[in-house]
Amino acid sequence: MSANEAIAASICESITGEHDEDNPSFTQTLSNYFNTSKLIFTRAHEDQFKSLRQQWEIGEDDYRASFTPPNNSDDGKTNDDSNNNALVSIGDMGYSGSTFFTTADGKYLIKSVPRHFEHSFFRDELLVPYADHMRANRNSLLVRITDFLEAQRSVGATLGLAPSHHLVMENTKFGEAADKRDDTEWKTWDLKPMSYFYPERDVAGGALSSDETKEKLADGFEGKIVHSIDAAAEFRATLQKDTALLAQCNAVDYSLFLVRIPATAESKEEDGGLPDVPVEPPLVPPGPPSWKTGVRSADGKYVYRAAVLDFFWAKHKVHAQAMTGLINTYNVVDRQGPMSVTTTSEEYRERFLKMCDEMVEVA
Repeated sequence: MSANEAIAASICESITGEHDEDNPSFTQTLSNYFNTSKLIFTRAHEDQFKSLRQQWEIGEDDYRASFTPPNNSDDGKTNDDSNNNALVSIGDMGYSGSTFFTTADGKYLIKSVPRHFEHSFFRDELLVPYADHMRANRNSLLVRITDFLEAQRSVGATLGLAPSHHLVMENTKFGEAADKRDDTEWKTWDLKPMSYFYPERDVAGGALSSDETKEKLADGFEGKIVHSIDAAAEFRATLQKDTALLAQCNAVDYSLFLVRIPATAESKEEDGGLPDVPVEPPLVPPGPPSWKTGVRSADGKYVYRAAVLDFFWAKHKVHAQAMTGLINTYNVVDRQGPMSVTTTSEEYRERFLKMCDEMVEVA
């Protein structure tokens, strides 16, 4: 079993409850401690996330089914060599070094959070305000996080041989695999304000960084999202609320994940323009059309989904403060201005909202 398969199996077992033991034997405890790849995860703040899943109408049986291998044996027991089949590895998608899985049914995305200052900020400071905000704002664009997994103490987790923390969240691209239309391409952008100083891009004109490194920076969105006045105002108002929470918690460097799906002429406007709009969790409630299920552009060409992601970088953490000091020192020589991770949370919010405003064209 590969390292990825071992991690996938551990994630599934933590959610389906297969590894739960009230009183594990000493031999089992010792074996778990010295395991370097197949970690034992616990579900942090389980009651908080169960409450959120209820808010989003995610049934517990359906949720566990997404993490249950599809080829269980007839007697209901999972084959030892098939635990990983419930998850599909999609590798390293970003600059943070995180690894990603999706559930086989496409509903959920699992992201590792390897950096201590990020997962400790989310767990200890952001989680409760986030949960309260999501319960009070059903239309929030903040990505829906359904579980937070922490590895029990082990050699593998201590040495960083395997990711010790994972987030389970909605998959904003849910439904792409089921879209069988010919010549139809779903496009995605991971958007941040690009007016900040990015050393990989701006030092020596980017000559010191590889193309692969620079490709992991935020995307640039070309074109416009054409919306009615009401839809544009709602988009702005929702982002205002969401980013106000993030600024209050001192978060920076978050991004807008945008999905563009070609609309179909024959589909109903109230269905968002998709041939088969998801009417099941995790993308609902609220029912379609919404930015979770898809909002049709005013020109009828596309359906857009959006989610605010990666809000785990807090300005007051030691790592962030060290980075800020380093960039301030560099600016004495070469005045490039702040990075997206060294600016203030209010200033980042201002530029982020400006970026989102500039993407929208009112029809």
